[in-house]
Amino acid sequence: MYYLGLDIGSSSIKAALVQISSGKCLAVVQEPEQEMGMYAPKNGWAEQNPDDWWKYCCRAIKRLKHENNISPFQISGIGISYQMHGLVIVDKNGQPLRKSIIWCDSRSVSIGNRAFEEIGKGKCVSQLLNSPANFTASKLKWVKDNEPETYEKIHKFMLPGDYIAYKLSNTINTTISGLSEGIFWNFKAKHIAQFLLEYYGINEALIPEIVPTFGLQSVVDKKGEAESGIAAGTPIYYRAGDQPNNALSLNVLNPGEVAATGGTSGVFYAVTDTLSVKESERVNNFAHVNYDADSRTRIGKLLCINGAGIQYRWLLNNLAVNSYEEMNNLASEIPVGSDGVCLIPFGNGAERMLNNQEIGTRIVNLNLNIHHKGHLCRAALEGIAFSFVYGMEILRSDGLQPRVIRAGNDNLFQSGIFAHTVATLIDQEIEIYSTTGAIGAARAAGLYKSDFDGFGRAIMENDHVMTYTPFKAKGSYLQAYEKWKNELTLILNKI
Repeated sequence: MYYLGLDIGSSSIKAALVQISSGKCLAVVQEPEQEMGMYAPKNGWAEQNPDDWWKYCCRAIKRLKHENNISPFQISGIGISYQMHGLVIVDKNGQPLRKSIIWCDSRSVSIGNRAFEEIGKGKCVSQLLNSPANFTASKLKWVKDNEPETYEKIHKFMLPGDYIAYKLSNTINTTISGLSEGIFWNFKAKHIAQFLLEYYGINEALIPEIVPTFGLQSVVDKKGEAESGIAAGTPIYYRAGDQPNNALSLNVLNPGEVAATGGTSGVFYAVTDTLSVKESERVNNFAHVNYDADSRTRIGKLLCINGAGIQYRWLLNNLAVNSYEEMNNLASEIPVGSDGVCLIPFGNGAERMLNNQEIGTRIVNLNLNIHHKGHLCRAALEGIAFSFVYGMEILRSDGLQPRVIRAGNDNLFQSGIFAHTVATLIDQEIEIYSTTGAIGAARAAGLYKSDFDGFGRAIMENDHVMTYTPFKAKGSYLQAYEKWKNELTLILNKI
């Protein structure tokens, strides 16, 4: 018997089957094989058709069943992970009224910023733990202001994962964790953020029914069975946004535990048990998957670094090199500190942790007589690592005391230079695990039984790859980091 995990990304849909008895992953598939497209009618806009997600979910499920000779009746439950902050709006018949405005769409930035100022920073920070910013509530306000005829037809709004659960079950609902990522949750009142709805003029009736993150949320109906191939009656047991789900996939559930991601962008997602948000304008704060409004405060602090893996990929594409392995080998021949070369890796748009400033990528102290591409490779790995260390300093200033850092076995954390630099400067071991959001969502389907110990054991026994230990001799690392941070400070002071 198996649990099915679905991961609804903006690039692709991933589906995984996990054996219930052992927690081992049987298979993972991706649809489509090439990246999904985005609709961008204006600069800064990003939209996708929700029914495209559903189409690829159905394809992925059918592939999993066919390639692994699995009967629908062998799937005992479903878990769903999804791209955060997206807006799906449907009419009374459950039909999407427009394309989804997804996470990276920036059209509602000014709406959220104005709300932050007019409602009051103190009230937003103490009750929402965030600025309304460019999150789902502000996207819905944009529709109200700019597409009033569409807005008047809205029956319910949903997050992307809510929509996929609806397509499976014909039941519309959501979670507190999901509402918090859309900035619809008041942590102080432990209720829907009615003051924000009133400010935006949004009817509370548009909010779906709230169900627990873990538990029986809905069941597949006959139409869901006909389209997806999953047997009617199969329960949906779990749903969460991708970053909380990635943390869950790494068994990051308790205060002091931190999940790290080193993909196109970099992420630290740290769990705390406090509502303190001193860095609310540089760090986002959401209800973690195991948050309980009545008995357990678990807040996920999300610090994002846009200029991470994309920086290293740019070098791969533009240097005379053939692979990341070759780049890592070149970098390993260069000493710590890259013989003085510093690379500031923030060339992927505005950086929230830098107060939304857009400073670009900068290469400084390059000597054309002595430096070569090996120095650039080392400086890039170090510069990205230093940005993670800088981010951890921000999280620590917000009260985080990291006890455990766990990361997925993705591109940056496969580099010993990168991972050892971060571990040494943070003075914390970094545990590496081979898992994915889809696998984590599949395993999380079993948490309706509340067996968190067994869930953690499945991750530790099946997924652990290695652990990076901080180097005891860290003088050269500290010197290089301070030099990098001084260069960054000079840049920020000039803007």
